[in-house]
Amino acid sequence: MEPHSRIVSAPVDFGVVRSEFGLAPDYPPEAVSEARDATDAFAGVRADRTDIEFVTIDPPGAMDLDQALSLERTPTGFLLHYAIADVGAVVAPDGALARESLVRGQSFYLPDGTVPLHPPVLSEGSASLLPGRVRPAALWTIECDDSAEPQRFSVHRALVRSRARLDYSGVQADADAGRLHPSIAALPEFGRLRIEAGLARGAIELRLPAQSVIPDGDGDRTGHWQLVVEPRTEADDWNEQISLLTGLCAARIMLADNGSDARIGLLRTMPAPPASAIAAMHRTAVALGVHWPAGMAAGQMLSGLDPATPAALALMSEATALLRGATYTVLDGEDPDILQHSGIGAPYAHVTAPLRRLADRYTLEICLARCAGTPVPRWVRDGLGPAAESMRRSDAVGGKLERACLDLTESTVLAPRLGDIFDAVVIREGNGNRAAEIFIADPPVMAKCTGSPPEGQLVRVRLDIADPDRRVVGFGYPADSPAGPESTGEQQNPGKSLAAE
Repeated sequence: MEPHSRIVSAPVDFGVVRSEFGLAPDYPPEAVSEARDATDAFAGVRADRTDIEFVTIDPPGAMDLDQALSLERTPTGFLLHYAIADVGAVVAPDGALARESLVRGQSFYLPDGTVPLHPPVLSEGSASLLPGRVRPAALWTIECDDSAEPQRFSVHRALVRSRARLDYSGVQADADAGRLHPSIAALPEFGRLRIEAGLARGAIELRLPAQSVIPDGDGDRTGHWQLVVEPRTEADDWNEQISLLTGLCAARIMLADNGSDARIGLLRTMPAPPASAIAAMHRTAVALGVHWPAGMAAGQMLSGLDPATPAALALMSEATALLRGATYTVLDGEDPDILQHSGIGAPYAHVTAPLRRLADRYTLEICLARCAGTPVPRWVRDGLGPAAESMRRSDAVGGKLERACLDLTESTVLAPRLGDIFDAVVIREGNGNRAAEIFIADPPVMAKCTGSPPEGQLVRVRLDIADPDRRVVGFGYPADSPAGPESTGEQQNPGKSLAAE
């Protein structure tokens, strides 16, 4: 999908959303003071690895840089060095900063600004892996074979220095031109091999349109915003595989037999999809004329589809039913019922974004202790349950917050166009209790539609509802039918990416 080419914008005040969700505008002064004065608790005992040529890959303008990588081809495979901001070393476990981060759970990203997990002086300053700065890090070393499968891996505390701050579109352009930074010259090959490995495990990646709200010119100052579909590059996918691989290794460390010491950890888990959901997808594939060979996993079938086609959009929307029930599972000496993340096809742990996500501070400490052969700190053991609950709660808030910002922008942008006709793709058919779901490319909107539009088909629909006060948008089909009652209900966002981050 390419970004929408014609600018359609409107003035939007996201302050109402912030107020509705009770997002704290400021950090408590005592926590800010702690962040400003934070020092490395492990200074003097770190390995100096500033010799490694690290680079970061993040969205343009990002300052909370959690991860820096260096990947090289070796005679036997690949060698990955992956530096993660060592937040556990600069946040006192019993301080005001730790208490406030437990309340927040994670950073929330709104179109007009961020509500951060940690004060910017820390997350965008002293702990961020900014280029040219020596920083404390948890340094992963992962040795892989020619198939990019991990053979040996460990993590230890180190000092690192990033050499360059890159972004996804720039990395993609460099890859296309054959001029990638030497530190990531092997990334395309490595990323493709890891994607293949994921599909072989049964991983599922949905490539539905990812809506975003961006400033219209000086929108961040004038309050005018527009909807776009964010293009996803191969570079996004390659970089994502680095984080996924590290999370897989972290889960193995937590689940490994450690002698007399019981298993301890915090996994990101998801139950296997019900057979009824797989059966429903098979019926949809047959109805849309999509060939699904017997015995082929859903993820492999979806990976072979062109995401720009109506049938692929419909099937990927249907596949969201396969990716439900994700949660955080605490390991406390006994194995819970579910250890795997079915969407990834293996046990997995969030471990690569501690500046933006609370859980990662705990999981990193567990892996560091396991690899060093030292006891897991008491504050980690005692804090796993509360951290898991904070993540569950903040995940729920984050999903609703993202949808609220999109709903407000969609309804505001479309409000002047009541009665207009739009081209749409039907991504999910309706039934007696549920309206159909459609995707409109111009402007990029996912919404409900009354009538009975055929799934996986291109249709013309009429805008019946666009109410910014209620943040509701609804369409009617056929386009020339009388406008129906306002029964489209609340919108949904089926386009959220799985990935792990």
